[in-house]
Amino acid sequence: MNKKLLYGIIGFLLFAGIIGFNYYQKIFGNTITKETILFVSSKESLIDVKEKLAPFSKSPETFLWVSAKKNFSKPKPGRYVLKEGMSNNDIVNMLRIGNQAPIKIAFNNQDTVEKLAGRIAEQLETDSISLLNAFTDTSFLSKNNLSKKAAIQIYIPNSYEVYWNTSAEKFRDKMLREYKRFWNSNRLEKANKLGLTKDQVITLASIVQKETAQKSERPIVAGLYLNRLKGGWPLQADPTIIYCVKEIKGQDFVVKRVLTKDLELKSPYNTYKNTGLPPTLIAMPDVSAIDAVLNPAKHKYMYMCASVDKIGFHEFAKTLSQHNRNAAKYQRWINQRGIGR
Repeated sequence: MNKKLLYGIIGFLLFAGIIGFNYYQKIFGNTITKETILFVSSKESLIDVKEKLAPFSKSPETFLWVSAKKNFSKPKPGRYVLKEGMSNNDIVNMLRIGNQAPIKIAFNNQDTVEKLAGRIAEQLETDSISLLNAFTDTSFLSKNNLSKKAAIQIYIPNSYEVYWNTSAEKFRDKMLREYKRFWNSNRLEKANKLGLTKDQVITLASIVQKETAQKSERPIVAGLYLNRLKGGWPLQADPTIIYCVKEIKGQDFVVKRVLTKDLELKSPYNTYKNTGLPPTLIAMPDVSAIDAVLNPAKHKYMYMCASVDKIGFHEFAKTLSQHNRNAAKYQRWINQRGIGR
Protein backbone atom coordinates (compact mmCIF):
# COMPACT_ATOMS: atom_id res chain seq x y z
CA MET A 1 0.00 0.00 0.00
CA ASN A 2 1.21 3.47 -0.83
CA LYS A 3 2.76 5.06 2.27
CA LYS A 4 1.00 8.34 1.68
CA LEU A 5 -2.36 6.58 1.51
CA LEU A 6 -1.54 4.61 4.67
CA TYR A 7 -0.56 7.74 6.53
CA GLY A 8 -3.73 9.41 5.31
CA ILE A 9 -5.90 6.57 6.59
CA ILE A 10 -4.12 6.59 9.94
CA GLY A 11 -4.50 10.37 10.18
CA PHE A 12 -8.20 10.14 9.35
CA LEU A 13 -8.75 7.43 11.95
CA LEU A 14 -6.92 9.47 14.56
CA PHE A 15 -8.95 12.54 13.68
CA ALA A 16 -12.19 10.55 13.75
CA GLY A 17 -11.15 9.04 17.07
CA ILE A 18 -10.50 12.47 18.57
CA ILE A 19 -13.82 13.78 17.28
CA GLY A 20 -15.62 10.70 18.57
CA PHE A 21 -13.91 10.97 21.96
CA ASN A 22 -14.86 14.65 22.21
CA TYR A 23 -18.46 13.79 21.31
CA TYR A 24 -18.48 11.03 23.89
CA GLN A 25 -17.05 13.32 26.55
CA LYS A 26 -19.63 16.01 25.84
CA ILE A 27 -22.47 13.54 26.14
CA PHE A 28 -21.32 10.86 28.58
CA GLY A 29 -18.23 12.27 30.27
CA ASN A 30 -18.12 13.31 33.93
CA THR A 31 -19.42 16.88 34.08
CA ILE A 32 -20.65 17.68 37.59
CA THR A 33 -17.73 18.45 39.88
CA LYS A 34 -19.53 18.07 43.23
CA GLU A 35 -22.93 17.04 44.55
CA THR A 36 -25.38 19.90 44.58
CA ILE A 37 -29.08 20.74 44.55
CA LEU A 38 -30.57 22.23 41.40
CA PHE A 39 -33.89 24.10 41.61
CA VAL A 40 -35.69 24.59 38.30
CA SER A 41 -38.80 26.76 38.36
CA SER A 42 -41.68 26.42 35.92
CA LYS A 43 -40.64 29.68 34.24
CA GLU A 44 -37.01 28.78 33.60
CA SER A 45 -35.46 27.80 30.26
CA LEU A 46 -32.47 25.64 29.34
CA ILE A 47 -30.32 28.77 29.30
CA ASP A 48 -31.36 29.50 32.89
CA VAL A 49 -30.45 25.93 33.82
CA LYS A 50 -27.07 26.29 32.11
CA GLU A 51 -26.35 29.39 34.19
CA LYS A 52 -27.26 27.51 37.37
CA LEU A 53 -24.99 24.62 36.34
CA ALA A 54 -22.01 26.88 35.71
CA PRO A 55 -20.52 26.74 39.24
CA PHE A 56 -20.70 22.93 39.29
CA SER A 57 -20.06 21.93 35.66
CA LYS A 58 -16.76 21.47 33.86
CA SER A 59 -18.35 22.83 30.70
CA PRO A 60 -21.87 24.24 31.06
CA GLU A 61 -22.02 25.18 27.37
CA THR A 62 -21.94 21.51 26.41
CA PHE A 63 -25.19 21.01 28.34
CA LEU A 64 -26.98 23.12 25.73
CA TRP A 65 -25.21 21.26 22.90
CA VAL A 66 -26.30 17.87 24.26
CA SER A 67 -29.84 19.16 24.83
CA ALA A 68 -30.05 20.24 21.18
CA LYS A 69 -28.71 16.87 19.97
CA LYS A 70 -31.41 15.11 22.02
CA ASN A 71 -34.18 17.49 20.87
CA PHE A 72 -34.71 18.56 24.47
CA SER A 73 -36.01 22.09 24.93
CA LYS A 74 -38.14 22.40 28.08
CA PRO A 75 -36.94 21.21 31.51
CA LYS A 76 -39.56 19.98 33.95
CA PRO A 77 -39.62 22.10 37.10
CA GLY A 78 -38.51 20.62 40.39
CA ARG A 79 -35.76 20.09 42.91
CA TYR A 80 -33.01 17.85 41.54
CA VAL A 81 -30.02 16.24 43.22
CA LEU A 82 -26.97 16.36 40.97
CA LYS A 83 -24.39 13.74 41.91
CA GLU A 84 -20.66 14.25 41.43
CA GLY A 85 -19.60 12.72 38.12
CA MET A 86 -22.98 12.97 36.40
CA SER A 87 -22.86 13.53 32.65
CA ASN A 88 -24.81 15.96 30.49
CA ASN A 89 -26.78 12.98 29.22
CA ASP A 90 -27.74 12.11 32.80
CA ILE A 91 -28.85 15.69 33.49
CA VAL A 92 -30.91 15.95 30.30
CA ASN A 93 -32.64 12.65 31.00
CA MET A 94 -33.34 13.69 34.57
CA LEU A 95 -34.84 17.02 33.53
CA ARG A 96 -36.79 15.47 30.67
CA ILE A 97 -38.69 12.97 32.84
CA GLY A 98 -38.79 15.18 35.96
CA ASN A 99 -36.92 12.73 38.16
CA GLN A 100 -36.74 15.11 41.08
CA ALA A 101 -36.06 14.47 44.76
CA PRO A 102 -38.73 15.26 47.37
CA ILE A 103 -38.04 17.70 50.20
CA LYS A 104 -39.15 17.83 53.80
CA ILE A 105 -41.02 20.96 54.70
CA ALA A 106 -41.98 21.90 58.24
CA PHE A 107 -44.16 24.44 59.97
CA ASN A 108 -44.85 25.17 63.61
CA ASN A 109 -47.80 26.90 65.22
CA GLN A 110 -49.15 29.70 63.07
CA ASP A 111 -51.90 32.00 64.32
CA THR A 112 -53.47 32.69 60.93
CA VAL A 113 -53.75 31.19 57.45
CA GLU A 114 -51.88 34.23 56.15
CA LYS A 115 -48.88 33.43 58.34
CA LEU A 116 -49.08 29.76 57.39
CA ALA A 117 -49.12 30.64 53.69
CA GLY A 118 -46.04 32.78 54.17
CA ARG A 119 -44.21 30.03 56.03
CA ILE A 120 -44.95 27.42 53.36
CA ALA A 121 -44.07 29.78 50.51
CA GLU A 122 -40.55 30.04 51.96
CA GLN A 123 -40.10 26.32 51.28
CA LEU A 124 -41.96 25.65 48.02
CA GLU A 125 -41.94 27.15 44.54
CA THR A 126 -45.51 28.41 44.83
CA ASP A 127 -46.15 31.87 46.27
CA SER A 128 -48.02 32.87 49.43
CA ILE A 129 -50.96 34.41 47.52
CA SER A 130 -51.62 31.15 45.66
CA LEU A 131 -51.40 29.22 48.92
CA LEU A 132 -53.72 31.62 50.74
CA ASN A 133 -56.27 31.39 47.91
CA ALA A 134 -56.11 27.59 48.04
CA PHE A 135 -56.42 27.51 51.84
CA THR A 136 -59.48 29.77 51.83
CA ASP A 137 -61.16 28.55 48.65
CA THR A 138 -64.88 28.65 49.42
CA SER A 139 -65.77 25.46 47.54
CA PHE A 140 -63.00 23.53 49.33
CA LEU A 141 -64.07 24.87 52.73
CA SER A 142 -67.74 24.16 52.07
CA LYS A 143 -67.01 20.62 50.89
CA ASN A 144 -65.11 19.92 54.11
CA ASN A 145 -67.52 21.71 56.47
CA LEU A 146 -65.02 24.42 57.37
CA SER A 147 -65.56 28.13 57.83
CA LYS A 148 -62.93 30.66 56.78
CA LYS A 149 -61.97 31.16 60.43
CA ALA A 150 -61.51 27.41 60.80
CA ALA A 151 -59.52 27.01 57.57
CA ILE A 152 -56.28 26.61 59.53
CA GLN A 153 -57.70 23.66 61.44
CA ILE A 154 -56.57 20.92 59.04
CA TYR A 155 -52.88 21.85 59.23
CA ILE A 156 -51.14 19.83 61.93
CA PRO A 157 -47.65 21.23 62.75
CA ASN A 158 -45.09 18.65 61.66
CA SER A 159 -42.64 17.90 58.86
CA TYR A 160 -43.98 16.53 55.58
CA GLU A 161 -42.37 15.13 52.43
CA VAL A 162 -43.50 16.85 49.24
CA TYR A 163 -42.08 17.88 45.89
CA TRP A 164 -40.69 21.42 45.71
CA ASN A 165 -42.94 22.37 42.79
CA THR A 166 -46.10 21.01 44.41
CA SER A 167 -48.98 23.33 43.58
CA ALA A 168 -50.85 25.22 46.29
CA GLU A 169 -53.96 23.10 45.75
CA LYS A 170 -52.06 19.81 45.88
CA PHE A 171 -50.28 20.87 49.05
CA ARG A 172 -53.61 21.79 50.66
CA ASP A 173 -55.14 18.48 49.61
CA LYS A 174 -52.18 16.58 51.02
CA MET A 175 -52.59 18.35 54.35
CA LEU A 176 -56.27 17.37 54.39
CA ARG A 177 -55.29 13.72 53.87
CA GLU A 178 -52.72 14.00 56.65
CA TYR A 179 -55.35 15.58 58.92
CA LYS A 180 -57.76 12.71 58.28
CA ARG A 181 -54.96 10.21 58.92
CA PHE A 182 -54.11 12.01 62.17
CA TRP A 183 -57.67 11.49 63.38
CA ASN A 184 -57.36 7.74 63.67
CA SER A 185 -59.88 5.52 65.44
CA ASN A 186 -57.99 5.83 68.73
CA ARG A 187 -58.16 9.63 68.82
CA LEU A 188 -61.77 9.67 67.64
CA GLU A 189 -62.73 7.22 70.38
CA LYS A 190 -61.07 9.41 73.04
CA ALA A 191 -62.87 12.48 71.74
CA ASN A 192 -66.17 10.62 71.82
CA LYS A 193 -65.61 9.58 75.45
CA LEU A 194 -65.08 13.25 76.32
CA GLY A 195 -68.32 14.13 74.57
CA LEU A 196 -66.45 16.29 72.06
CA THR A 197 -66.25 16.35 68.28
CA LYS A 198 -62.82 16.54 66.67
CA ASP A 199 -63.56 20.20 65.82
CA GLN A 200 -64.23 20.91 69.49
CA VAL A 201 -61.06 19.09 70.51
CA ILE A 202 -59.05 21.24 68.10
CA THR A 203 -60.72 24.40 69.41
CA LEU A 204 -59.97 23.56 73.03
CA ALA A 205 -56.44 22.47 72.09
CA SER A 206 -55.82 25.87 70.49
CA ILE A 207 -56.70 27.54 73.79
CA VAL A 208 -54.46 25.14 75.73
CA GLN A 209 -51.68 25.82 73.20
CA LYS A 210 -51.91 29.56 73.76
CA GLU A 211 -52.37 29.25 77.53
CA THR A 212 -49.10 27.46 78.22
CA ALA A 213 -45.92 26.75 76.31
CA GLN A 214 -45.03 24.03 78.81
CA LYS A 215 -45.94 20.67 77.28
CA SER A 216 -45.83 18.98 80.68
CA GLU A 217 -48.49 21.40 81.94
CA ARG A 218 -50.90 21.07 79.04
CA PRO A 219 -52.79 17.97 80.31
CA ILE A 220 -53.44 19.83 83.59
CA VAL A 221 -54.71 22.93 81.77
CA ALA A 222 -56.84 20.76 79.48
CA GLY A 223 -58.32 18.98 82.50
CA LEU A 224 -59.14 22.31 84.14
CA TYR A 225 -61.01 23.60 81.09
CA LEU A 226 -62.87 20.31 80.75
CA ASN A 227 -63.89 20.62 84.41
CA ARG A 228 -65.31 24.05 83.65
CA LEU A 229 -67.15 22.81 80.57
CA LYS A 230 -68.70 19.94 82.51
CA GLY A 231 -69.77 22.32 85.27
CA GLY A 232 -71.31 24.77 82.82
CA TRP A 233 -68.81 27.44 83.83
CA PRO A 234 -67.39 29.96 81.35
CA LEU A 235 -63.83 29.03 80.39
CA GLN A 236 -62.54 32.52 81.20
CA ALA A 237 -59.48 31.88 79.04
CA ASP A 238 -57.31 34.94 78.49
CA PRO A 239 -56.04 33.68 75.08
CA THR A 240 -59.56 34.04 73.71
CA ILE A 241 -59.64 37.66 74.92
CA ILE A 242 -56.33 38.31 73.19
CA TYR A 243 -57.87 36.79 70.06
CA CYS A 244 -60.78 39.26 70.34
CA VAL A 245 -58.41 42.21 70.80
CA LYS A 246 -56.34 41.22 67.76
CA GLU A 247 -59.50 40.94 65.67
CA ILE A 248 -60.06 44.62 66.43
CA LYS A 249 -56.49 45.94 66.57
CA GLY A 250 -54.89 43.69 63.96
CA GLN A 251 -52.78 40.54 64.13
CA ASP A 252 -49.55 42.43 64.69
CA PHE A 253 -50.87 44.20 67.78
CA VAL A 254 -48.98 43.01 70.87
CA VAL A 255 -51.07 42.29 73.97
CA LYS A 256 -48.80 42.27 77.00
CA ARG A 257 -51.61 42.25 79.51
CA VAL A 258 -55.34 41.55 79.38
CA LEU A 259 -57.20 44.54 80.81
CA THR A 260 -60.51 44.53 82.67
CA LYS A 261 -62.18 46.48 79.85
CA ASP A 262 -61.15 43.75 77.40
CA LEU A 263 -63.33 41.27 79.25
CA GLU A 264 -66.39 43.27 78.14
CA LEU A 265 -65.70 42.92 74.41
CA LYS A 266 -68.73 41.67 72.50
CA SER A 267 -67.60 38.61 70.60
CA PRO A 268 -68.57 34.92 70.43
CA TYR A 269 -64.90 34.28 71.21
CA ASN A 270 -65.10 36.08 74.57
CA THR A 271 -65.07 33.16 77.01
CA TYR A 272 -65.68 35.48 79.95
CA LYS A 273 -69.05 36.51 78.49
CA ASN A 274 -70.04 33.22 76.90
CA THR A 275 -70.16 29.66 78.19
CA GLY A 276 -68.97 26.70 76.17
CA LEU A 277 -66.30 26.69 73.51
CA PRO A 278 -65.69 29.46 70.98
CA PRO A 279 -67.07 28.90 67.45
CA THR A 280 -63.66 27.84 66.06
CA LEU A 281 -60.05 27.43 67.05
CA ILE A 282 -58.13 30.61 67.89
CA ALA A 283 -54.73 29.44 66.60
CA MET A 284 -53.02 26.34 65.26
CA PRO A 285 -52.47 23.78 68.04
CA ASP A 286 -49.65 21.26 67.83
CA VAL A 287 -49.90 17.54 68.50
CA SER A 288 -48.98 17.88 72.19
CA ALA A 289 -51.87 20.29 72.80
CA ILE A 290 -54.37 18.12 70.92
CA ASP A 291 -53.27 14.98 72.73
CA ALA A 292 -53.36 16.87 76.05
CA VAL A 293 -57.08 17.47 75.49
CA LEU A 294 -57.61 13.84 74.50
CA ASN A 295 -55.60 12.65 77.52
CA PRO A 296 -56.35 15.26 80.21
CA ALA A 297 -55.06 15.08 83.75
CA LYS A 298 -57.78 14.14 86.22
CA HIS A 299 -58.07 16.65 89.05
CA LYS A 300 -60.51 19.13 90.61
CA TYR A 301 -58.82 22.36 89.61
CA MET A 302 -61.17 25.09 88.40
CA TYR A 303 -58.86 28.11 88.41
CA MET A 304 -55.40 28.97 87.13
CA CYS A 305 -53.08 31.94 87.32
CA ALA A 306 -49.60 32.64 85.99
CA SER A 307 -46.93 31.73 88.52
CA VAL A 308 -44.47 34.35 89.76
CA ASP A 309 -42.33 31.73 91.48
CA LYS A 310 -41.92 29.50 88.45
CA ILE A 311 -41.99 31.75 85.39
CA GLY A 312 -43.69 30.19 82.40
CA PHE A 313 -45.85 27.91 84.53
CA HIS A 314 -49.14 28.34 86.40
CA GLU A 315 -50.59 28.10 89.88
CA PHE A 316 -53.74 25.95 89.99
CA ALA A 317 -56.57 26.22 92.49
CA LYS A 318 -59.71 24.31 93.42
CA THR A 319 -61.42 27.20 95.22
CA LEU A 320 -62.03 30.84 94.41
CA SER A 321 -60.42 32.03 97.65
CA GLN A 322 -57.22 30.16 96.85
CA HIS A 323 -57.28 31.50 93.30
CA ASN A 324 -57.79 35.06 94.52
CA ARG A 325 -54.64 34.81 96.61
CA ASN A 326 -52.69 33.54 93.60
CA ALA A 327 -54.15 36.26 91.38
CA ALA A 328 -53.38 39.03 93.88
CA LYS A 329 -49.78 37.86 94.08
CA TYR A 330 -49.50 37.89 90.31
CA GLN A 331 -51.09 41.35 90.01
CA ARG A 332 -48.61 42.79 92.52
CA TRP A 333 -45.77 41.22 90.55
CA ILE A 334 -46.77 42.71 87.17
CA ASN A 335 -47.60 46.10 88.71
CA GLN A 336 -44.14 46.25 90.26
CA ARG A 337 -42.69 45.74 86.80
CA GLY A 338 -44.92 48.29 85.16
CA ILE A 339 -46.29 45.82 82.65
CA GLY A 340 -49.16 47.42 80.76
CA ARG A 341 -50.48 47.46 77.27
